[in-house]
Amino acid sequence: MSDTLTLSAETRERVGKGASRALRREGRVPAVIYGNKQEPVSIHLEEKALVKMLNTGHFMNSVVMIEGADKAAIRTLPKDVTFDVVTERPVHVDFLRIAKNASVTVNVPVNFVDEDEAPGIKKGGVLNIVRHDLELVVDADKIPEAIEISLKGLEVGDTVHISSVTLPSGAVPAIEDRDFTIATVVAPSALKSQEGEEDTVAADEVPAGEQADGEAEAESGEEEAKGE
Repeated sequence: MSDTLTLSAETRERVGKGASRALRREGRVPAVIYGNKQEPVSIHLEEKALVKMLNTGHFMNSVVMIEGADKAAIRTLPKDVTFDVVTERPVHVDFLRIAKNASVTVNVPVNFVDEDEAPGIKKGGVLNIVRHDLELVVDADKIPEAIEISLKGLEVGDTVHISSVTLPSGAVPAIEDRDFTIATVVAPSALKSQEGEEDTVAADEVPAGEQADGEAEAESGEEEAKGE
């Protein structure tokens, strides 16, 4: 189960682009807390403390207690972090206010184990991962850090569906209308065939006129090269 994290924050007196830029120059990150039928609260956080939590790898599926922005700590779940496209520094965070024992929807990473006990992989098969995480509805106090899926006994051609995965007590898939695929064990040749089909489809999607133009340009380039 993911640990509950704690962040210190201060209420933002001013909002807007100018105020946000000023905060970032001071090493602070603007953020907002919303939800649970209450008014949004604009806050700012210390960038260093936020980055440290982001580096844990499970910030987005952990309960975060925001302290200092209200009389009591505010129980939240991170919903979105915006990063600067150039510096990759966090520039804004959205937190969802949640009640104790509330059900929340989170993306939980998948860990595949027992690969050495999968006959299909031993024979040269390749694990083709379709989903690296699972969208689950869970109790906010019982968010798992990861879902472990055993590959024991899988042969080439076998598929791991969500129905074959044992989820923690109280957790259910957010997708309920189908038994979706998480991973398959495929033969290397089948994997290459799939990649080849994708390349063919991509080429077929190019309009005939553009293909002809491309061929003409290539021929023209060859003639110019010969002339040189």
